[in-house]
Amino acid sequence: MKKLVSPTIEDVARAAGVSTATISRSINNPEKVAQSTLTRIQNVIRELGYTPHSGGRTLASNRSNTVGAIIPTMANAMFASGLQSFQEELSTAGVTLLVASSGYDGRHEFSQIQSLITHGADGLLLIGAERLPETREFLRLRQIPCVISWCYKPDSPLLFAGFSNHKAAYAMAVEVLKQGHRNIAMIAGISQGNDRAANRIKGVTQAIRDYGQGARLLDVVEARYAQNEGGDAFERLMSRADAPTAIICGNDVLAAGAIVRARKAGVGIPDDVSITGFDDIDLATTVHPALTTVRVPQRRMGRSAARLLLELLTTDHRPESIEFETEIMHRESLGPPRR
Repeated sequence: MKKLVSPTIEDVARAAGVSTATISRSINNPEKVAQSTLTRIQNVIRELGYTPHSGGRTLASNRSNTVGAIIPTMANAMFASGLQSFQEELSTAGVTLLVASSGYDGRHEFSQIQSLITHGADGLLLIGAERLPETREFLRLRQIPCVISWCYKPDSPLLFAGFSNHKAAYAMAVEVLKQGHRNIAMIAGISQGNDRAANRIKGVTQAIRDYGQGARLLDVVEARYAQNEGGDAFERLMSRADAPTAIICGNDVLAAGAIVRARKAGVGIPDDVSITGFDDIDLATTVHPALTTVRVPQRRMGRSAARLLLELLTTDHRPESIEFETEIMHRESLGPPRR
């Protein structure tokens, strides 16, 4: 067989009559390849003079040993620990991570996806299931390996390592209702283009509707994820003639903004109004009073998302999506109504 110049993994796969994933597995995990197939691959590698990248370890695509992650924002800590775990898991496999942010803008996310793929990213971590039709078509046509996190859709053909925002928000609303609150309001994230924020609103709405017993969702104020926005929304809700006795917030940053504004106005928490959050970032325990919130398993999601993506890239096997459970963290900001 004639020796090729700078042969690629595709050349080896073609000559051996197997997939690139099988070639990768024969290099990285030879014990998982049938002996006859392994011998054939090794003969082809010698004949072609193929040298695997990264000291003998390579992804099935043999492109860059790089993956990309696009997160909505780098401005606060809600994605930090999950992304750190994602990077740590990739690092053990010799894979480099490139990170970009979308600013909660679907068109900017599409641009960032195109940029990462152009720069050779072999796969992607994406946050949330909602994206523009042209983005979905781009990913489908190019068959780009993707894992989606911070949400979960059981009947979707996409691959998830996340949790149900609807169930988590529903559970928090039930805790508020169990405390005796009946006049409830919500400070939510912007729901347009953000399935996580939209599903948290739906979860709270459904819980209050299911509970009955005179419970009402007085108002939902949507706000960008910033403390001052949470504070402004808090003032708007508390200026109502029928002010709520509990405010459920779509994340901890909004809740912290509400707590800071309440203290500035002399409003007692939870004596005058209870406030809850979502995420359980470090901020939840540094505000006063400490925040009752939904704990999201960020680190476990990040590690699992990396493992799923690596499996997509290095084997012929398509793994199953993983659903994580959230947990209510009971702290001082939630109590029974006093009025």
